[in-house]
Amino acid sequence: MKKLIIQIPCHNEAETLPIALKALPRELPGVEKVEWLIIADGCTDNTIEIAKANGVHHVVDLGGHQGLARGFMAGLDACLRAGADVIVNTDADNQYCADDIPKLLEPIQKGEAQIVVGTRPIADIAHFSPLKKLLQKLGSWVVRFASGTNVADAPSGFRAITRAAAMQLNVFSKYTYTLETIIQAGQKGIPIMSVPIRTNGYLRPSRLMKSMRSYIQRSILTILRIFITYRPLSFFLWLGSLPFIAGTLIGVRWLMLYFSDDTRTHLPSLILASILILIGVLMWVLGLVGDLIAVNRKLLEDIQLRTKRIDYE
Repeated sequence: MKKLIIQIPCHNEAETLPIALKALPRELPGVEKVEWLIIADGCTDNTIEIAKANGVHHVVDLGGHQGLARGFMAGLDACLRAGADVIVNTDADNQYCADDIPKLLEPIQKGEAQIVVGTRPIADIAHFSPLKKLLQKLGSWVVRFASGTNVADAPSGFRAITRAAAMQLNVFSKYTYTLETIIQAGQKGIPIMSVPIRTNGYLRPSRLMKSMRSYIQRSILTILRIFITYRPLSFFLWLGSLPFIAGTLIGVRWLMLYFSDDTRTHLPSLILASILILIGVLMWVLGLVGDLIAVNRKLLEDIQLRTKRIDYE
């Protein structure tokens, strides 16, 4: 491996960034060159000055605050243009143990994976509430189901990505990149796996989780959007089956009553059954349309990948 770049998304991280940078390695076994890169996502403090003073090689200044997802993608773009063979993403709050970076690189160096995600000991993290731990597990399960992968800690931002994999990733969410990139990897057949890693002490509250209510809402919406985007046929088939089955059962009941000796027409039941069956069929049609759009998206992504290869190489 010729060059490894460690990227850190930053939003006003002047207090914690020096701690995180101090822990990062300058040299690693099997790597010829290790460089650092920060993404200044609308920083209004002296994060950039501190980064440069601590020996950061590359600074990507987004100008205004654009969010973690866009910052992550801007970092990938800068790393690829700087010639990175592998990119390691970590946090500026020193949440992840930098000594575990070799654990992320080992499967890549062995050719077993192109994306490696660090699995945190969620149950042992004291500042995570029981509800947040439950949501982390639920989110990871949904991502595994949608992606067909075995990544144990989908929200983890501590991950290593090869050059080939990074060029294939796209993030549409403005909230976070963690879930969407795993589902993309699974859908595109990019080899991905997870390894256990350690975490450091608690330095500051999460910037993504402003409140538990906001975190739940954003997480649910992100998961739903990702699932609809990448598995539209499955999503709408399941969603449409519920009203279709309910309508069919009501319709069977209406037929039984119609052919019985009952003199009433039971017209409301017939109307309700028709509406529910129609809703179910329309959901299935939406799933087919979404699946066709997904095919077109894959073709566009193939064209985009060829363009990126020409641009970066």
